Amino acid sequence: MSTASTTPLLDTLDTPDKLRKLKPEQLHQVADELRRELIDAVSVTGGHLGAGLGVIELTTALHYVFNTPADRIIWDVGHQAYPHKILTGRRDRIRTIRTGGGLSGFTKRTESEYDPFGTAHSSTSISAGLGMAVARDLQGGDNNVIAIIGDGSMSAGMAYEAMNNAGALNSRLIVILNDNDMSIAPPVGAMSAYLARLLSSQTYSSAREILKHLAHRLPKFFEERALRAEEYARGMVTGGTLFEELGFFYVGPIDGHNLDHLLPVLTNVRDAENGPILVHVVTQKGKGYGPAEESDDKYHGVVKFDVATGKQMKAKSNAPSYTAVFGQSLVKEAQKDDKIVAITAAMPGGTGVDIFEKSFPDRTFDVGIAEQHAVTFAAGLATEGFKPFCALYSTFLQRGYDQVIHDVAIQNLPVRFAIDRAGLVGADGPTHAGAFDNAYLGCLPNFIIMAAGDEADLVHMVATQVAINDAPSALRYPRGEGRGVDLPDVGVPLEIGKGRIMREGSKVALLSFGTRLGECLKAADELETHGLSATVADARFMKPLDVDMVLKLANNHDVLITIEEGSIGGFGSHVIQTLADHGVLDKGLKVRAMVLPDTFIDHDKPDAMYAQAGLDAKGIVAKVFEALGKNAKSETVKLA
Repeated sequence: MSTASTTPLLDTLDTPDKLRKLKPEQLHQVADELRRELIDAVSVTGGHLGAGLGVIELTTALHYVFNTPADRIIWDVGHQAYPHKILTGRRDRIRTIRTGGGLSGFTKRTESEYDPFGTAHSSTSISAGLGMAVARDLQGGDNNVIAIIGDGSMSAGMAYEAMNNAGALNSRLIVILNDNDMSIAPPVGAMSAYLARLLSSQTYSSAREILKHLAHRLPKFFEERALRAEEYARGMVTGGTLFEELGFFYVGPIDGHNLDHLLPVLTNVRDAENGPILVHVVTQKGKGYGPAEESDDKYHGVVKFDVATGKQMKAKSNAPSYTAVFGQSLVKEAQKDDKIVAITAAMPGGTGVDIFEKSFPDRTFDVGIAEQHAVTFAAGLATEGFKPFCALYSTFLQRGYDQVIHDVAIQNLPVRFAIDRAGLVGADGPTHAGAFDNAYLGCLPNFIIMAAGDEADLVHMVATQVAINDAPSALRYPRGEGRGVDLPDVGVPLEIGKGRIMREGSKVALLSFGTRLGECLKAADELETHGLSATVADARFMKPLDVDMVLKLANNHDVLITIEEGSIGGFGSHVIQTLADHGVLDKGLKVRAMVLPDTFIDHDKPDAMYAQAGLDAKGIVAKVFEALGKNAKSETVKLA
C-alpha cells in the first residue's frame, strides 16, 4: 500500500461531508489509511475483517459520491460495514466493536443516522431499500437509496423476490452487487471499465430511450426484434441478461478496488433519472492484507491477532466446542449408517458440517443462504428413507419456519434439526441469539425436542436422533466450549422423553433444560451453604416431557424452578402446563420459570449476558429466595 502524502487525511474525516470536500485523487490515500486503520482496530478487538477489507475503496467512493445520510446506504448483513463506521463518526469507538457497551458488529439504527437499516442476517437489503425508495416517492423526495449485497446473499430467494418487485415498480433504486466469490464475471479491466462508464452514462441512457421510442413506432414484429436485439447485445458484452429480465438496468462488471473506475460509474448512476439500476462490482475479500488474502476464509471472522504475522491469539481450552462435538459425533454415526446426510445453509464451519464434509463430501449439501429450501430439501430426502441432519443456527431456522410446519411436522417426516447457537451468543448480539426455538418448535405437534446439558450428552443425543425414524426431532446446543466433561467413545441412544437426576436434595428442585445445567449445580452448592437442600435434574427432553420426573420433583419439594436458555413460552411453559393438568399447582407448590427476559440483550461476553438475564448461579439462587419469600435468606437454617 502506498500513501500519496505524508499528512494523514483520515484524522480530519470524522464525517462524510468532509470526505466530499477532498479532491478525487486524494481518495487513494484515504483508502490506504482506512485499510490500515481497519486492520489495526480488528487486531485489537477481533471480529469481521476480510469482508471489510474487500470494500474499502467501494465504501470510500460511496460516501464521496452520495450525500449521506440523506442518501440511504444499506449494507446487506453488515459484517463488511466496519469501514463505513470509521468514516461516519465512529472511528473513536471502533476499538469497542462487539464488546459490552461498544459498537455493534453490524449496522444498527440506534447507533448512527448513517445506519438507515439494522442488519446481521443476509439478503434483506434490496427489500428494505425498495421500501425506502417507495416511501421517498410517496413523499415527493429526491434522495438516493443504495443497497449493497454480496454474491453469497444473492443465493437467497428473498433477494430475487425484491428485485422482481423493484423491476415491476420501476422505482429509482441502486443495487450494488459486491461479487467477491461467484466467478460469474468476465475479466475486469480497461475495456469493462469503459463499457461500464458508457452504459451508465446519461448519453447512453438517453440514446437507449430514443431507440425504445423509435422501436415502439415500428410494426409489432420489428419492435420486439429491435428491443430483444438491444437487450441481448448488452447481455453479450456485460453478462447482465438475468438482471435485465428482472427489470434492472445492468452496469458492469467493474473493478471494485479501482477508484478511477468506481467514481465515474457511481456518479452516473447517482444522476440517472429512472428505474432500478444494478452495478456489478468485483472485489477481493481480505484485499490489501497478505495473511487475509492467503487464508481460505479470507479472515472472515477473527479473534485478536498480530498485525505483522497475522497469527490469531486463540485462547487455549481443554474443552471442545459444542459445534465440534456435534460434527465429530455425526461423522461417527455416518460411518455406521450410509443413509445419514448433512445439510446446511452457507454455514458449514459455523455448524460443524465442515467436519462431516471432510469424511463424506458426497453426503454433504451446502444449499447457500436458503433456509426454506434447506428444510424442504431435507424433507424430500426423508421421504426416500434417508436420515437428513439439517444443521442451522437457531435464528436462521426462523427463516424456514413455514417449511418446518408444513413440509416436516404435518407430514411427520423424520428430519433431524441440529440447532446451533441456542441461547445467548456473545459478541454477535441479539441478531444471532437463539432465544425463540423452544417456543416456536415446542408448539408443533409430532416434534421430539432435546437440549444437551453438556458436551457428553450431546454425543448421545446425536445418536438418539439417528435412531428416531418416526418423527421430526430437534437438538439444541449453544455456541462456545463445553464444560470439560469426558466424552464417550460412541453415542448411545437415550430413552425418549426421560430426564436424569444429577443431584438429590429435599427442599428445592432445580429443573434444567440445556447447558444452564452447570450453573444449576453451582447454585445447588450455594443453596447448601444456606441450609437449603437442592435437587438438580436435567430434563434432556422438552417434548415429550418426562412427566413422571416432573411430578416427583413437584411432590417432593417445596420449590420447583425451571431454567432454560430461551424465551417465555418454551420449556417452563410446558412444565407449568403439565403441573396444572395434574392438579399439582393447587397444593401450594412454589413454581417459577426462569427464561430469558422479554427484551433483546445487547452484545457482551456470554457470562455477562447471562448474568444480566439472571440465568447464572447467582440469579438462580436469588430466584429461590424470591420464591420462599423476602426473608427467606435469614430463615434458611430453620426452613431446612
